[in-house]
Amino acid sequence: MPRLMDAMLSKALDQTGAVEVTGTMWCGKTWTSTAFGNSISRIGLTPARLAAEADPATALLGEAPHVIDEWQDVPAIWDEVRMRIDENAGKPGQFILTGSAQPNKEKVHHSGAGRISRLHMRTMSLQEAGRSSGKVSLAGLFNGEFETQLVQQKLLPLAGYLCQGGWPSLIHNHIDDATLLLDSYFDALFEINIPKKGLKGSESRNVAQALARNLGSAPRWYTIAADARFDQPESKAAANKAADHVGALKDLFVIEEICGWDAPIRSRSRLRTKPKYYFADPSLAARLLNITPDRLLEDGQLFGVLFEALCIHELCVYASVLPGAAPNPVCYYKDADGLEADAIIELRDGRWAAFEIKLGENKFSEGAASLKRLKDKIALNPAAQNPEPAFMAVLVGSGEYARLDKDTGVYIIPITALGR
Repeated sequence: MPRLMDAMLSKALDQTGAVEVTGTMWCGKTWTSTAFGNSISRIGLTPARLAAEADPATALLGEAPHVIDEWQDVPAIWDEVRMRIDENAGKPGQFILTGSAQPNKEKVHHSGAGRISRLHMRTMSLQEAGRSSGKVSLAGLFNGEFETQLVQQKLLPLAGYLCQGGWPSLIHNHIDDATLLLDSYFDALFEINIPKKGLKGSESRNVAQALARNLGSAPRWYTIAADARFDQPESKAAANKAADHVGALKDLFVIEEICGWDAPIRSRSRLRTKPKYYFADPSLAARLLNITPDRLLEDGQLFGVLFEALCIHELCVYASVLPGAAPNPVCYYKDADGLEADAIIELRDGRWAAFEIKLGENKFSEGAASLKRLKDKIALNPAAQNPEPAFMAVLVGSGEYARLDKDTGVYIIPITALGR
């Protein structure tokens, strides 16, 4: 199945000796990588892993581009790949490494700089899954290109998308099949992968559920410890334990940090702002909370929280393939005055765009007013080096049209019209 990052992977193979494709389990890394490769070593299988542990060079055997799947299970493979690239005078397109976890850094002796480029894959976007028309291009908006679109999006299908997720193996399946896949995902995560990190799977499950209950927020470690039902949650030991579990979930690409943004490039407030946490796919949060589409339709507040997570996921996918995108191009804005924006996309050339996320079109005015306040505040800041946004938009769940509101200069875009 075509993926938006296909072009980036092809370009990276033309430029560097190897490409590492990371991402959460079952997001499609291996499928995509094998589509570009001519041979494969599956290190996740016991015979291949044992052979690579005895001699890492065995993992490199095969016609280029050679895919090494789940290489992090034998970290010595990384240095072997780096050495092989040097031996071949840096010839591009030799290897594709896939990984669903960060390796033990103590067992990797070289960064791979100049030899191995990195790409991060997420689960499928609505456009990739055929659930969004993609007629409103994010790249086009940055270039001032837009045409009004008839969308007529309702909330009922979105409730199903949220619970089913963007898992490639579920795209053509019934929504009920999502329960089995997600339960299997969590079984593998908490019974196999988390224990490999030296942590208790049961505790990590509680932490994941705590993050789901605090979805899209920047909770303190003590809050997570209390929600995860740790003993003496206000103690430093409990906070450290919560931090360890969150770190493990990040290393396994189960959760993703969205950092804070401040317009002045030289400001330190960006570094001081706590990150928000979102799951690699909104369906993970929905399953941890035992949410069904029917329940979402009955609970507007809960629907709104998960819809925000879906929109952040979509923006991360589309922004990551924009020309000039930074490694982590999506941020959020919040200042001491209480002014907020749900998402900011900033490109390397300084262009930026701001987004508010609302479940229904009836909340557009509220979102547009917030975005206008942000624009005005940044324009008045003498330290700002990029005062004018390329555009501002309110992403909505239900809506009739994707259009530009001429009174505010803010776009209103149903999420099922947005694409790269």
